[in-house]
Amino acid sequence: MVATALGAALVAALLFAVPSSAVAAQILTWTANDSTTQYASTPATAVAGPTTIVFENSAATGNTTGMPHTLTFDTSTPGYNHDVSLNILANPFDANGGRHEAQVTLTAGRYRYFCAIPGHSTMVGEFTVTPGGGGDTTPPDVSATVAGERDPAGNFVGSATVTVTATDAGSGVASVEYHLDGGPWTSYGGPVVVTGLGAHMVHYRATDTAGNTAPEEMVSFTVVAPPVQDTTPPEVSAAVSGEQDPSGGYVGAATVTVTATDAGSGVDSVAYEVDGTGFRPYTGPVLVSAAGDHTVRYRATDRAGNTSAIGSVSFRVVEPGPVDTTPPDVSATVAGERDPSGNFVGSATVTVTATDAGSGVASVEYHLDGGPWTPYGGPVVVTGLGAHMVHYRATDTAGNTAPEEMVSFTVVGSGSDACPDSDLRPTVIIGTEDTGVANVDTGTGCTINDLIDEDADYADHAAFVRHTDDVTEALTVGGVLTRRDKGTIVRAAARSDIGN
Repeated sequence: MVATALGAALVAALLFAVPSSAVAAQILTWTANDSTTQYASTPATAVAGPTTIVFENSAATGNTTGMPHTLTFDTSTPGYNHDVSLNILANPFDANGGRHEAQVTLTAGRYRYFCAIPGHSTMVGEFTVTPGGGGDTTPPDVSATVAGERDPAGNFVGSATVTVTATDAGSGVASVEYHLDGGPWTSYGGPVVVTGLGAHMVHYRATDTAGNTAPEEMVSFTVVAPPVQDTTPPEVSAAVSGEQDPSGGYVGAATVTVTATDAGSGVDSVAYEVDGTGFRPYTGPVLVSAAGDHTVRYRATDRAGNTSAIGSVSFRVVEPGPVDTTPPDVSATVAGERDPSGNFVGSATVTVTATDAGSGVASVEYHLDGGPWTPYGGPVVVTGLGAHMVHYRATDTAGNTAPEEMVSFTVVGSGSDACPDSDLRPTVIIGTEDTGVANVDTGTGCTINDLIDEDADYADHAAFVRHTDDVTEALTVGGVLTRRDKGTIVRAAARSDIGN
């Protein structure tokens, strides 16, 4: 966000505006949104005289994040009018809701504007102001062509000549400018010959005698050195890929990929043959699926007619074994001390077992009480009091996943008061917020506030919110809370600053 001092300075910059009694003859509007690379809309032309500048950066113009922007007029770059000092800071949450106005007086010529906030340096543009009283308001038509000898790839060999043409049916063309590869703007006096090797960009524009400037345009091209005689054949190689068995055989099929390069005239063609059946054009990887031993030979020719020596790769294709389509067998058991009602006293240990007679077990996962899926690395001990559900599944190395299954159980206290110093406030309190939900005993001598335990140490705020969600989910499954009560408590936890 923009610093407070910068915001104060930008607001102070608005004091140049003329008195409210002055009535602007025209309105120019700029809008901004979430982009840091361009304004949402800008004017292209205006007429000299009193003007109302409107700058809006609000939700209505597409700002959904509160991103601040400025509309700042350039008062230093040569070639532009410098008689208006404008610097408006706007965002959807300021006192004006992101919409600001300023009264200025424009003179004929060109104005440049930009966003002054660091990181928004690409939000820049210009507009042309024509003399009042009508006249020519249409900029010239301007275009450019690039000519010269070209190679098969479309590059210009040795040099390229750029010719710019501008016409204006109104007041006539006053000037034509260009710049090469980011250099300074230069007056165009005739075709520009570019001899430097590499990629180039020529930007160009034209202005008529009424001050209308055509939008900046660009042509791009590449100049390469004249070719030298190529007497070196291409370099060519081949690689074999596919699933292999322990002996190195390719199971079911092998894919041969041929690669050819030529630093001179370039590769013209590649050819291959399988098991002496005759060379044919290579257009892409070659699949060999017949079981047995195979040899693939290959060669390449460049545009100068040089052909490489013949290379070869040999390999064996073996028949694939049976395909595993059966998911693993997976089960779970729950162990621990149990009371007469079947509840687990103090804790319960969940053990998941998975077997696969085909390709073998690749992974086992579980989740507790609706939490995220977690890799299973050994028995899971559950100590939280209340009802619980553990979902589990397994996947084999062939990608078959067993249907998700579940075990449910309840963990109760040992019979003594688990919370002798219980929080007995009548309602559940999260931080400073009273949720209105009754703070009842959960059946173990601990109230809901005791289990939420907002005074405990948490890694961060998100960890506290997750803990609150886990506690209330277990109490909801156990019938202590309703879903509505659970939502009320979790939202209060999210609004608090506990864990920060």
